[in-house]
Amino acid sequence: MKLQRLAIFASGAGSNADRILHHFKQHPQVEVALVVCNKPGAGVLEVARRHGVETLLVQRDRFANGDAYLPELQQRELQWLVLAGFLWKVPPALVNAYPRHIINIHPALLPKYGGKGMYGHHVHQAVLDAGDTESGITIHYVDELYDHGATIFQATCAVLPGDTASALAQRIHQLEHQHYPAVLEQLVLAGNTTTTPGF
Repeated sequence: MKLQRLAIFASGAGSNADRILHHFKQHPQVEVALVVCNKPGAGVLEVARRHGVETLLVQRDRFANGDAYLPELQQRELQWLVLAGFLWKVPPALVNAYPRHIINIHPALLPKYGGKGMYGHHVHQAVLDAGDTESGITIHYVDELYDHGATIFQATCAVLPGDTASALAQRIHQLEHQHYPAVLEQLVLAGNTTTTPGF
């Protein structure tokens, strides 16, 4: 199997990126070749530096309305784009160039609590305000809409009496760290383009 090269897109501290980088550190078939970030000074840039992975800082106008940095991604022969807390909408140029090869993780059970502005604390607070008794994570393909592409994997956790958004976020993070690298590995090694491998 040809070496599969990934780019991780992240906007924040990079805890999921760190887990993914650890997971694939010595992998014979999968390499994280690039970390893409839209925020100068974001923690994920330091995570990438620690792992010795190249970084690319992207500007909003070129990303959303220009060539979406597609030349830089193609130059590095990347097969997969992995979103790990990346807060910008993926433009059509990338969706069309990487059909069913852009993956996102969302901190709720889609289709509930998805869409523009639904990230991090906002998601967990919405779950609590609705009185839901469970939440979880959704790993899904990315299309032109926020949190809309076909679901690949979900895992759940209980919402406990007296939960705060921060307390719920901690349990969601545990699910993300536990499942995201492993699901990505299965997906990438399956070379998936048309069907979802069984998880």
